[in-house]
Amino acid sequence: MREQSSPAAVCERLVGLQAQWPKPPFVGIWSRLAAFEREQLCRLVRSRKLVRGTMMRGTLHLMTASDYRRLRPAIQPMLSRGLQSLLTSRGTRLDTERLVTEARAFLVAGPRTFEEIRQHLLGLHPKTDERAMGFAVRMSLPLVMVPTDATWGYPAIAAFAEAEDWLGQPLADEEALPELLMRYFAAFGPASVSDAQAWSGLQGLRAVVDALRPRLRTFRDERGRELFDVPDGPRPSGDSPAPVRFIAEYDNLLLGHEDRRRIVADAHRARVYLPGLRVAATFLIDGFVGGTWRLETKRGVATLSLNAFGTLPKATRAALEREGESLAAFLEPEATPAVRILKEEEVAR
Repeated sequence: MREQSSPAAVCERLVGLQAQWPKPPFVGIWSRLAAFEREQLCRLVRSRKLVRGTMMRGTLHLMTASDYRRLRPAIQPMLSRGLQSLLTSRGTRLDTERLVTEARAFLVAGPRTFEEIRQHLLGLHPKTDERAMGFAVRMSLPLVMVPTDATWGYPAIAAFAEAEDWLGQPLADEEALPELLMRYFAAFGPASVSDAQAWSGLQGLRAVVDALRPRLRTFRDERGRELFDVPDGPRPSGDSPAPVRFIAEYDNLLLGHEDRRRIVADAHRARVYLPGLRVAATFLIDGFVGGTWRLETKRGVATLSLNAFGTLPKATRAALEREGESLAAFLEPEATPAVRILKEEEVAR
Protein backbone atom coordinates (compact mmCIF):
# COMPACT_ATOMS: atom_id res chain seq x y z
CA MET A 1 0.00 0.00 0.00
CA ARG A 2 1.11 3.54 -0.68
CA GLU A 3 1.83 5.62 2.39
CA GLN A 4 -0.09 8.62 3.63
CA SER A 5 2.96 10.80 4.07
CA SER A 6 4.79 13.72 2.45
CA PRO A 7 7.46 14.07 -0.27
CA ALA A 8 9.88 15.52 2.27
CA ALA A 9 9.35 12.51 4.55
CA VAL A 10 10.15 10.12 1.66
CA CYS A 11 13.38 11.99 0.91
CA GLU A 12 14.28 11.96 4.59
CA ARG A 13 13.59 8.26 5.06
CA LEU A 14 15.71 7.30 2.05
CA VAL A 15 18.46 9.82 2.86
CA GLY A 16 17.65 11.47 -0.45
CA LEU A 17 16.29 10.31 -3.78
CA GLN A 18 18.70 9.73 -6.65
CA ALA A 19 18.16 12.66 -9.03
CA GLN A 20 20.53 12.46 -11.97
CA TRP A 21 17.67 13.80 -14.08
CA PRO A 22 14.88 16.09 -12.79
CA LYS A 23 11.94 13.75 -13.49
CA PRO A 24 12.85 10.44 -11.72
CA PRO A 25 12.32 11.71 -8.15
CA PHE A 26 8.73 12.58 -9.07
CA VAL A 27 8.15 8.99 -10.23
CA GLY A 28 9.90 7.65 -7.13
CA ILE A 29 7.63 9.61 -4.82
CA TRP A 30 4.50 8.87 -6.89
CA SER A 31 5.22 5.14 -6.51
CA ARG A 32 5.56 5.45 -2.74
CA LEU A 33 2.87 7.95 -1.69
CA ALA A 34 -0.90 8.11 -1.95
CA ALA A 35 -2.48 11.15 -3.61
CA PHE A 36 0.84 12.69 -4.62
CA GLU A 37 0.71 15.66 -6.99
CA ARG A 38 3.61 17.09 -8.95
CA GLU A 39 3.22 20.60 -7.54
CA GLN A 40 3.77 19.32 -3.99
CA LEU A 41 7.37 18.53 -4.82
CA CYS A 42 7.88 21.65 -6.93
CA ARG A 43 6.81 23.83 -4.01
CA LEU A 44 9.30 22.14 -1.72
CA VAL A 45 12.27 22.72 -4.03
CA ARG A 46 11.27 26.31 -4.76
CA SER A 47 10.91 27.05 -1.04
CA ARG A 48 14.39 25.52 -0.43
CA LYS A 49 13.06 22.84 1.90
CA LEU A 50 14.44 20.25 -0.52
CA VAL A 51 17.70 20.67 -2.42
CA ARG A 52 19.37 18.85 -5.29
CA GLY A 53 23.12 18.42 -5.02
CA THR A 54 26.05 16.02 -5.23
CA MET A 55 25.98 13.41 -2.50
CA MET A 56 26.35 9.62 -2.30
CA ARG A 57 28.57 8.01 -4.95
CA GLY A 58 29.28 11.51 -6.29
CA THR A 59 25.83 11.59 -7.91
CA LEU A 60 22.97 14.06 -7.67
CA HIS A 61 20.36 13.51 -4.96
CA LEU A 62 17.21 15.31 -3.93
CA MET A 63 17.14 15.60 -0.15
CA THR A 64 15.89 17.74 2.68
CA ALA A 65 17.87 20.91 3.31
CA SER A 66 18.53 19.86 6.90
CA ASP A 67 19.91 16.46 5.83
CA TYR A 68 22.12 18.10 3.22
CA ARG A 69 23.55 20.51 5.79
CA ARG A 70 24.27 17.74 8.29
CA LEU A 71 25.40 14.93 6.02
CA ARG A 72 27.20 16.60 3.11
CA PRO A 73 30.51 16.91 5.06
CA ALA A 74 30.49 13.16 5.78
CA ILE A 75 30.79 12.24 2.11
CA GLN A 76 33.58 14.73 1.29
CA PRO A 77 36.36 12.09 1.64
CA MET A 78 34.69 10.04 -1.10
CA LEU A 79 34.34 13.09 -3.35
CA SER A 80 37.97 14.06 -2.80
CA ARG A 81 39.07 10.51 -3.60
CA GLY A 82 37.03 10.53 -6.80
CA LEU A 83 38.59 13.82 -7.84
CA GLN A 84 42.11 12.56 -7.19
CA SER A 85 41.38 9.40 -9.20
CA LEU A 86 40.28 11.46 -12.21
CA LEU A 87 43.26 13.81 -12.00
CA THR A 88 45.66 10.87 -11.77
CA SER A 89 44.06 9.17 -14.78
CA ARG A 90 44.46 12.36 -16.80
CA GLY A 91 47.94 13.09 -15.54
CA THR A 92 46.66 16.48 -14.35
CA ARG A 93 47.69 18.45 -11.28
CA LEU A 94 45.44 21.22 -9.96
CA ASP A 95 45.49 23.69 -7.10
CA THR A 96 42.01 22.68 -5.95
CA GLU A 97 41.92 25.06 -3.02
CA ARG A 98 42.63 27.99 -5.31
CA LEU A 99 40.02 26.89 -7.85
CA VAL A 100 37.38 26.60 -5.13
CA THR A 101 38.22 30.10 -3.88
CA GLU A 102 37.94 31.48 -7.42
CA ALA A 103 34.65 29.67 -8.10
CA ARG A 104 33.22 30.85 -4.78
CA ALA A 105 34.09 34.46 -5.66
CA PHE A 106 32.47 34.04 -9.08
CA LEU A 107 29.25 32.76 -7.46
CA VAL A 108 28.93 35.76 -5.14
CA ALA A 109 27.11 37.67 -7.88
CA GLY A 110 24.53 34.89 -8.27
CA PRO A 111 23.96 31.31 -9.47
CA ARG A 112 25.89 30.11 -12.51
CA THR A 113 25.70 27.13 -14.82
CA PHE A 114 28.68 24.81 -14.87
CA GLU A 115 29.48 25.93 -18.39
CA GLU A 116 29.79 29.46 -17.05
CA ILE A 117 31.93 28.30 -14.12
CA ARG A 118 34.25 26.36 -16.41
CA GLN A 119 34.60 29.27 -18.82
CA HIS A 120 35.38 31.62 -15.95
CA LEU A 121 38.10 29.32 -14.65
CA LEU A 122 39.48 28.83 -18.15
CA GLY A 123 39.78 32.58 -18.47
CA LEU A 124 41.89 32.60 -15.31
CA HIS A 125 43.89 29.50 -16.27
CA PRO A 126 43.86 29.31 -20.09
CA LYS A 127 46.34 26.43 -20.33
CA THR A 128 44.54 24.18 -17.84
CA ASP A 129 42.02 21.39 -18.56
CA GLU A 130 38.66 23.14 -18.18
CA ARG A 131 36.74 19.90 -17.60
CA ALA A 132 39.11 18.89 -14.83
CA MET A 133 38.77 22.33 -13.23
CA GLY A 134 34.98 22.10 -13.34
CA PHE A 135 35.05 18.61 -11.84
CA ALA A 136 37.37 19.81 -9.08
CA VAL A 137 34.87 22.51 -8.12
CA ARG A 138 31.92 20.13 -8.29
CA MET A 139 33.61 17.60 -6.01
CA SER A 140 35.10 20.10 -3.56
CA LEU A 141 32.64 22.97 -3.18
CA PRO A 142 29.15 22.17 -1.79
CA LEU A 143 26.76 23.38 -4.49
CA VAL A 144 23.03 22.98 -5.05
CA MET A 145 20.98 23.31 -8.23
CA VAL A 146 18.67 26.29 -8.50
CA PRO A 147 15.03 25.36 -9.26
CA THR A 148 12.80 27.23 -11.69
CA ASP A 149 9.16 26.98 -12.76
CA ALA A 150 10.11 24.12 -15.12
CA THR A 151 7.67 21.21 -15.32
CA TRP A 152 9.88 18.95 -13.19
CA GLY A 153 11.27 21.63 -10.91
CA TYR A 154 14.60 22.09 -12.68
CA PRO A 155 15.56 22.97 -16.26
CA ALA A 156 17.70 20.62 -18.33
CA ILE A 157 20.68 22.92 -17.80
CA ALA A 158 20.37 24.30 -14.29
CA ALA A 159 22.35 26.98 -12.53
CA PHE A 160 24.22 26.23 -9.31
CA ALA A 161 24.53 28.22 -6.09
CA GLU A 162 26.88 27.74 -3.18
CA ALA A 163 24.92 25.63 -0.71
CA GLU A 164 25.52 27.78 2.35
CA ASP A 165 24.40 30.92 0.52
CA TRP A 166 21.32 29.20 -0.89
CA LEU A 167 20.29 27.79 2.48
CA GLY A 168 21.31 30.81 4.53
CA GLN A 169 23.06 28.53 7.04
CA PRO A 170 26.49 26.91 7.29
CA LEU A 171 27.02 23.20 6.80
CA ALA A 172 27.38 21.21 9.99
CA ASP A 173 30.89 20.83 11.33
CA GLU A 174 30.31 17.85 13.66
CA GLU A 175 31.13 14.24 12.77
CA ALA A 176 28.14 12.98 10.79
CA LEU A 177 29.38 9.62 9.49
CA PRO A 178 27.77 7.56 12.30
CA GLU A 179 24.44 9.30 11.66
CA LEU A 180 24.77 8.69 7.91
CA LEU A 181 25.28 4.97 8.51
CA MET A 182 22.43 4.69 11.00
CA ARG A 183 20.18 6.41 8.49
CA TYR A 184 21.36 4.01 5.78
CA PHE A 185 20.57 0.92 7.85
CA ALA A 186 17.17 2.37 8.79
CA ALA A 187 16.37 2.82 5.10
CA PHE A 188 18.02 -0.24 3.54
CA GLY A 189 18.74 -2.72 6.32
CA PRO A 190 19.36 -5.52 6.92
CA ALA A 191 22.50 -4.73 4.90
CA SER A 192 26.21 -5.47 5.03
CA VAL A 193 29.16 -3.13 5.42
CA SER A 194 29.89 -3.72 1.73
CA ASP A 195 26.34 -2.67 0.92
CA ALA A 196 26.77 0.55 2.89
CA GLN A 197 30.03 1.27 1.08
CA ALA A 198 28.49 0.63 -2.34
CA TRP A 199 25.54 2.90 -1.52
CA SER A 200 27.62 5.76 -0.15
CA GLY A 201 30.80 5.43 -2.19
CA LEU A 202 32.79 5.68 1.05
CA GLN A 203 35.50 3.19 1.97
CA GLY A 204 36.75 1.72 5.22
CA LEU A 205 33.41 1.74 7.04
CA ARG A 206 33.95 -1.49 9.01
CA ALA A 207 35.39 0.26 12.06
CA VAL A 208 32.56 2.81 12.14
CA VAL A 209 29.92 0.08 11.90
CA ASP A 210 31.67 -1.93 14.61
CA ALA A 211 31.45 1.11 16.89
CA LEU A 212 27.70 1.28 16.18
CA ARG A 213 27.04 -2.38 17.09
CA PRO A 214 25.36 -1.55 20.44
CA ARG A 215 22.74 0.45 18.47
CA LEU A 216 22.17 -2.18 15.77
CA ARG A 217 20.76 -5.70 15.36
CA THR A 218 22.79 -8.26 13.43
CA PHE A 219 21.75 -11.10 11.13
CA ARG A 220 23.32 -13.61 8.76
CA ASP A 221 22.19 -14.10 5.19
CA GLU A 222 22.16 -17.41 3.32
CA ARG A 223 25.83 -16.91 2.39
CA GLY A 224 26.85 -16.29 5.98
CA ARG A 225 27.47 -12.56 5.53
CA GLU A 226 26.82 -10.35 8.55
CA LEU A 227 23.96 -7.90 8.06
CA PHE A 228 23.00 -4.90 10.19
CA ASP A 229 19.69 -3.18 10.84
CA VAL A 230 18.18 -0.73 13.27
CA PRO A 231 16.38 -2.53 16.13
CA ASP A 232 12.88 -1.44 15.12
CA GLY A 233 13.37 -1.65 11.36
CA PRO A 234 10.61 -3.24 9.26
CA ARG A 235 11.50 -6.80 8.28
CA PRO A 236 8.53 -8.32 6.45
CA SER A 237 8.47 -12.05 5.87
CA GLY A 238 9.32 -13.47 2.48
CA ASP A 239 5.69 -14.22 1.69
CA SER A 240 4.43 -10.70 2.46
CA PRO A 241 2.36 -9.31 -0.46
CA ALA A 242 4.17 -6.83 -2.71
CA PRO A 243 1.99 -5.05 -5.29
CA VAL A 244 3.35 -4.17 -8.73
CA ARG A 245 5.18 -0.87 -8.79
CA PHE A 246 6.88 1.25 -11.44
CA ILE A 247 10.37 2.44 -10.56
CA ALA A 248 12.15 5.40 -12.11
CA GLU A 249 15.59 5.50 -13.68
CA TYR A 250 18.35 5.38 -11.04
CA ASP A 251 15.85 4.61 -8.26
CA ASN A 252 17.41 4.06 -4.83
CA LEU A 253 15.97 0.53 -4.66
CA LEU A 254 18.34 -0.49 -7.44
CA LEU A 255 21.41 1.26 -6.02
CA GLY A 256 21.08 0.73 -2.28
CA HIS A 257 23.12 -2.50 -2.01
CA GLU A 258 26.22 -4.10 -3.42
CA ASP A 259 24.36 -7.41 -3.53
CA ARG A 260 21.77 -6.61 -6.18
CA ARG A 261 20.44 -10.16 -6.44
CA ARG A 262 18.06 -9.23 -3.65
CA ILE A 263 16.04 -7.28 -6.23
CA VAL A 264 17.42 -8.10 -9.73
CA ALA A 265 18.11 -11.61 -11.02
CA ASP A 266 21.62 -12.12 -12.42
CA ALA A 267 20.14 -13.02 -15.81
CA HIS A 268 18.55 -9.57 -16.07
CA ARG A 269 21.32 -7.33 -14.71
CA ALA A 270 22.58 -6.26 -18.14
CA ARG A 271 19.08 -5.05 -19.07
CA VAL A 272 18.81 -2.94 -15.91
CA TYR A 273 22.34 -1.65 -15.27
CA LEU A 274 23.28 -0.12 -18.60
CA PRO A 275 26.53 1.22 -20.12
CA GLY A 276 27.62 4.66 -18.97
CA LEU A 277 26.42 3.94 -15.40
CA ARG A 278 22.81 4.37 -16.52
CA VAL A 279 20.06 2.51 -14.67
CA ALA A 280 16.87 1.64 -16.54
CA ALA A 281 13.32 2.49 -15.50
CA THR A 282 11.85 -0.78 -14.23
CA PHE A 283 8.74 -2.35 -12.75
CA LEU A 284 8.51 -4.66 -9.77
CA ILE A 285 6.56 -7.91 -9.53
CA ASP A 286 6.45 -9.47 -6.05
CA GLY A 287 9.25 -7.13 -5.00
CA PHE A 288 11.67 -8.11 -7.80
CA VAL A 289 12.44 -6.39 -11.10
CA GLY A 290 10.16 -7.94 -13.69
CA GLY A 291 10.98 -5.73 -16.67
CA THR A 292 11.68 -2.24 -17.94
CA TRP A 293 9.42 0.54 -19.17
CA ARG A 294 9.48 3.70 -21.26
CA LEU A 295 6.95 6.44 -22.00
CA GLU A 296 6.28 7.92 -25.42
CA THR A 297 3.71 10.59 -26.20
CA LYS A 298 2.35 10.96 -29.74
CA ARG A 299 -0.81 12.59 -31.06
CA GLY A 300 -2.23 13.15 -27.63
CA VAL A 301 -1.67 9.59 -26.37
CA ALA A 302 0.88 8.81 -23.64
CA THR A 303 1.87 5.16 -24.14
CA LEU A 304 3.76 3.30 -21.44
CA SER A 305 5.59 0.43 -23.17
CA LEU A 306 6.55 -2.50 -20.95
CA ASN A 307 9.33 -4.97 -21.70
CA ALA A 308 8.70 -7.93 -19.40
CA PHE A 309 11.55 -10.35 -18.59
CA GLY A 310 9.26 -13.35 -18.69
CA THR A 311 5.71 -14.54 -19.23
CA LEU A 312 3.20 -12.51 -17.24
CA PRO A 313 0.21 -14.19 -15.60
CA LYS A 314 -3.15 -12.68 -16.51
CA ALA A 315 -3.66 -11.09 -13.08
CA THR A 316 -0.19 -9.54 -13.18
CA ARG A 317 -0.77 -8.11 -16.64
CA ALA A 318 -4.02 -6.56 -15.46
CA ALA A 319 -2.32 -5.05 -12.40
CA LEU A 320 0.50 -3.62 -14.54
CA GLU A 321 -1.99 -2.13 -16.97
CA ARG A 322 -3.93 -0.42 -14.18
CA GLU A 323 -0.81 0.90 -12.48
CA GLY A 324 0.76 1.84 -15.81
CA GLU A 325 -2.23 3.88 -16.93
CA SER A 326 -2.11 5.79 -13.64
CA LEU A 327 1.60 6.50 -14.11
CA ALA A 328 1.13 7.65 -17.71
CA ALA A 329 -1.67 9.97 -16.57
CA PHE A 330 0.59 11.38 -13.84
CA LEU A 331 3.49 12.01 -16.22
CA GLU A 332 1.38 13.36 -19.11
CA PRO A 333 -1.87 14.70 -17.60
CA GLU A 334 -2.97 16.35 -20.86
CA ALA A 335 -2.71 13.11 -22.86
CA THR A 336 -4.78 9.93 -23.01
CA PRO A 337 -2.96 7.20 -21.04
CA ALA A 338 -2.28 3.79 -22.57
CA VAL A 339 -0.20 0.73 -21.71
CA ARG A 340 1.44 -1.61 -24.20
CA ILE A 341 3.19 -4.84 -23.19
CA LEU A 342 5.79 -5.51 -25.84
CA LYS A 343 6.42 -8.82 -27.52
CA GLU A 344 10.01 -10.09 -27.61
CA GLU A 345 10.44 -9.26 -31.31
CA GLU A 346 9.34 -5.68 -30.67
CA VAL A 347 11.91 -5.34 -27.90
CA ALA A 348 14.66 -6.53 -30.25
CA ARG A 349 13.78 -3.77 -32.74
